[in-house]
Amino acid sequence: MKTSQYYLYLIVLFSFFWLQAQDSSTSPNFIFYLADDQDLLDYGIYGNPKVHTPAVDALAKEGMRFTNFYTSQAICAPSRSQIFTGMYPLKNGCMANHLPVKPNLKTVIDYMKAEGYEVVLAGKGHVKPNSVFQWSKYFKSVDNRYLPLDKLENYLENIKKPFCVFITSDFPHGPYPKISDYTNEDIYRLPYDSGNIRKLKTGYYQNIRDDNAQLERVLEIVETNGLVDNSIFIYASDHGISGKWGVSEQGLKVPFIVRWPGVVEANSVSETILNFVDILPTFLDIIGADIPQDLDGNSFQPTLKGNTDPIHDYIFSLSTKQNIQKCKVFPSRAIRGKRFKFIRNYNSIEVVESNYGSNSVINAFIRKGAESFPNVPFEELYDLELDPYQEQNLINNPEYLEQKNRLSSALENWMIAQNDFLIHQKMPLIKPTLHPLDRNSKWNKVDEDLVGKIDESSYIILHY
Repeated sequence: MKTSQYYLYLIVLFSFFWLQAQDSSTSPNFIFYLADDQDLLDYGIYGNPKVHTPAVDALAKEGMRFTNFYTSQAICAPSRSQIFTGMYPLKNGCMANHLPVKPNLKTVIDYMKAEGYEVVLAGKGHVKPNSVFQWSKYFKSVDNRYLPLDKLENYLENIKKPFCVFITSDFPHGPYPKISDYTNEDIYRLPYDSGNIRKLKTGYYQNIRDDNAQLERVLEIVETNGLVDNSIFIYASDHGISGKWGVSEQGLKVPFIVRWPGVVEANSVSETILNFVDILPTFLDIIGADIPQDLDGNSFQPTLKGNTDPIHDYIFSLSTKQNIQKCKVFPSRAIRGKRFKFIRNYNSIEVVESNYGSNSVINAFIRKGAESFPNVPFEELYDLELDPYQEQNLINNPEYLEQKNRLSSALENWMIAQNDFLIHQKMPLIKPTLHPLDRNSKWNKVDEDLVGKIDESSYIILHY
């Protein structure tokens, strides 16, 4: 080989490996900041002029703000399970708070590790079992309350490979401080607020302020380490506090903001209807990985790049109200399309007698569950375009029969596809991990003759 040809060969070879290195080095990092128990409307950028959220508001001006992003279950563990598995809670197994996902599931950890990423959790965990969630690194909250910012900073200063970091705050979740920077007069009344909510919210506002300080510090760490341009930064809350445990819009609809320099248009807004189950498929799509067929979500990478085509015809939600502090037997399922939302409350007082079986103890708890929500009907239908906070139930209006039938049929098909236990059981009791139905507590009062009367065989068979 001639010398000139040899040098040309070296130049081509060097260029090839240099380009490969460049492609590898430009794999985007993912930084996902998740707040806990904060309403969509309790941000300056989403319409509350009195709450202190300048860090989130600034992020929105640098990226895309979503107005129709949802969790499928308005409670902590099930909400997180959707983000990490790309599956609805019924499929992944975490369909009540404090429950584990099914064993042997693959999660964002497995999929991203396979593509060369480290996957890190910093802050609140609230997902289990550990055998499924084997994080590359896990930095626990400090004093069971505050983000481990020093450990996070040290990690980001030294990481040499692509990473996906979930920064999961315990704020503004209670307990709320008794001393606050806010007075009752500082509280902004939201459209769905009723009664004297101000005294309850001063501590909530203080926790929001304190979380804003944590987010500011995280953003500063990201900037100081030169990670802004090559990182996708996402901000969300796991669900709204006002609609916690149920299927109302104020519980299910969440703030969601994405900053992706050079890709996402700054100060843009998307009205596309999306769900937490879409996050994992989107991550995989962005890095060019295959999206498993058994995931429930779809990639919304096109949305991030400005495409306004819908990602879903429908999104779905559920509520169990078991294994929570004020535990009751009152399961609900819901579906929404572009405009209308349909809800079925399977243990409404209207239908409670059809849920009885042969066990008188179980029947007593079924009756107690129905009586705890005497004004909640069996079925509900809402026009979210005209009635965004579900105040006018259209279920008995014959003009909306077509919408009701269409949504009801789609909901039932989804329940079958998810192998929903309500398809096979009249009114199942979920085996508790923290809050038994038949135990008295400061949150739950049980008739004396029913205390401790539910035996093991009364619970449906699940994966734990």
